[in-house]
Amino acid sequence: MLNNVDNTIFHYKDIALFQDSILNKKLLQKETLDLIITSPPYNVGIEYNSNADSNDYKEYLEFCKIWLKNCYFWAKNGARFCLNIPLDKNKGGQQSVGADLTQIAKKVGWKYHSTIIWNEGNISRRTAWGSWLSASAPYVIAPVELILVLYKGEWKKRYKGQSDIQRQEFMDWTNGLWTFNGESKKRIGHPAPFPRELPRRCIKLFSFVGDVVCDPFSGSGTTMIESYLNQRQFVGIELDSTYCELSKNRFLETIKKEEGLFE
Repeated sequence: MLNNVDNTIFHYKDIALFQDSILNKKLLQKETLDLIITSPPYNVGIEYNSNADSNDYKEYLEFCKIWLKNCYFWAKNGARFCLNIPLDKNKGGQQSVGADLTQIAKKVGWKYHSTIIWNEGNISRRTAWGSWLSASAPYVIAPVELILVLYKGEWKKRYKGQSDIQRQEFMDWTNGLWTFNGESKKRIGHPAPFPRELPRRCIKLFSFVGDVVCDPFSGSGTTMIESYLNQRQFVGIELDSTYCELSKNRFLETIKKEEGLFE
């Protein structure tokens, strides 16, 4: 599955984390991934260590086109892709991020299945009101994010795998409005972590036990943790050495706490 093992910064059982760039197409072999879950840099001025998140919007979209194409190359036929992105942005001008990335993903080969609306219940996005109490130039901001559900080839999986999702989980999660809180930047130590509930739901709903899950912007290791705890293989890609170390330590601490390992 892996071509360049020299960049493996952390490996445990079926978990592998690479310190490398998502732009490196040769990092993974063709058609090896069953499920991709990620939240890319949003181009809204978040301070990532190794990523200039305030790129010009056109440059940002071109960057997205390249890595979305790489993910398509790495994905198996029938693979799913859960892409957590903002609906829009207002810093530096209004942009329809969700719509734009959907179109780019489709242009590079991904097929559209559905959109999950994640209601964070986070009113902190209200950083600007535009013209206060005036119709002159008010800002309308929805405190939600999107989880685009894309796939490669065909939606129905042609092999029989083991599902581990429970009846109530299936009923609740196939409702495309998900409500749970976001994650604390300060507690995790990463500028844009997503909560464990997000990859946990995507993993159990869209993959079988033993499938290969990938997060190409692995960040603080949230998808890595949930992949392991839910008996999936995992490949993570993270460019920044600080976040690689953070995710490694967080993974080991979480597994020790929740499974009693490394004692």
